[in-house]
Amino acid sequence: MQRGLVFNIQKYSVQDGPGIRTTVFLKGCPLCCAWCHNPEGVSPKREILVVETRCLACGECRRACPFGASVAGDGMLPTRLEPCTLCEACAEACPTGARQVVGRDLSVAEVLREVQQDRVFYEDSCGGVTFSGGEPLSQAEFLLALLDACRTRGLHTAVDTCGFGCTEHLLAAARLTDLFLFDLKFMDEARHREYCGVSNGPILENLRRLDQIHDHIWLRVPLIPGVNDSGENLEAIARFAASIHGVRQVNLLPYHHLGRQKFRRLGQADRLAPVPPPAPEQIAQALQIFRAFGLPARAGG
Repeated sequence: MQRGLVFNIQKYSVQDGPGIRTTVFLKGCPLCCAWCHNPEGVSPKREILVVETRCLACGECRRACPFGASVAGDGMLPTRLEPCTLCEACAEACPTGARQVVGRDLSVAEVLREVQQDRVFYEDSCGGVTFSGGEPLSQAEFLLALLDACRTRGLHTAVDTCGFGCTEHLLAAARLTDLFLFDLKFMDEARHREYCGVSNGPILENLRRLDQIHDHIWLRVPLIPGVNDSGENLEAIARFAASIHGVRQVNLLPYHHLGRQKFRRLGQADRLAPVPPPAPEQIAQALQIFRAFGLPARAGG
């Protein structure tokens, strides 16, 4: 039985495909987008996360940790402790749940057991299951097993992907997936490397290859003011999107600040300078660019 690392199973999701859905977030991503709103999904390993608003500074985590006595100070242990072996003793000792371990090792059967609890909502809303992350293709064998299990049970499936991964795995997933939510951030490779850490070349090529065998693709474009919202970039994405025959709609995803808090809770540096969410008029202008190329476009979803 295939097993994988899952960091969240979100019920009643309405932003990850059609209808009411259950979104399964798989850990591990080859990109490191500066605006990432799920930074806890980037590492392929389990991590410690601290919700600072719950912390009492009682020191129970420090007393439970095998290395706590060697760390200077008192109260809460640092989030990222160099010798940490993720024994989970600190999280188990925390009386408020402030200290958490991110990442559960689950089997396909265990994931499907949780997913099928929501089946009645899928049937009433034409929803289903979305596999997201992180990047689900980073756990390709687990993803394929999950998709196959969902298909056997007649569940509608969607895969939310950044597109950076093994082409063979992507095409194998395409044969088991009803809908792809495919992210595009930049058309300029240098900008993509600067803000996402990798080239966009494999992503664009994978989208072209996917288009050859799959005809139900929603493009998702994050809209980050001052980063990728220039008319030049959006027009370039729209022009490319118009050449992909399987694109059914474009979803613009306005930037929000939730990821910044998560970076801090993981003990990581926030790489993006503070920017405001896009104003309604900025979103409207961006939508118009895509609609001018004949693409159905909407904000969110």
